[in-house]
Amino acid sequence: MRPGKMLREVLGSIFKKPATNLYPAQKMDMPEGFRGKIKFDPEKCIGCKMCMRDCPTNAITINKVGEGKFEAVFDLSRCIYCAQCVDTCPKKALSTTKEVELAQLDKNKLRVVFHSKE
Repeated sequence: MRPGKMLREVLGSIFKKPATNLYPAQKMDMPEGFRGKIKFDPEKCIGCKMCMRDCPTNAITINKVGEGKFEAVFDLSRCIYCAQCVDTCPKKALSTTKEVELAQLDKNKLRVVFHSKE
């Protein structure tokens, strides 16, 4: 080992731009097509439950709450954010967001219920 070779590498890296981001001080811009938290539009839902059947982790439950009105219960502790439910929804009632900071200490806060507006 030659100490001079290592010193040259250290001095050379001082003037290079860092390879990492200063997260969480600087928020990241998520790229187009990022699959974050699932958003539900109950007005578009027809209650076909295809999203429930297609979800590989059984993270979605669709309940009928009235004539033509539905609510969705998402268990984000089970969701793997594959967006398979978004792809299979025939009425586009589900969509992905760029929301990435979803960590919680209380598991009950990871259970999200979307109600229809009446």
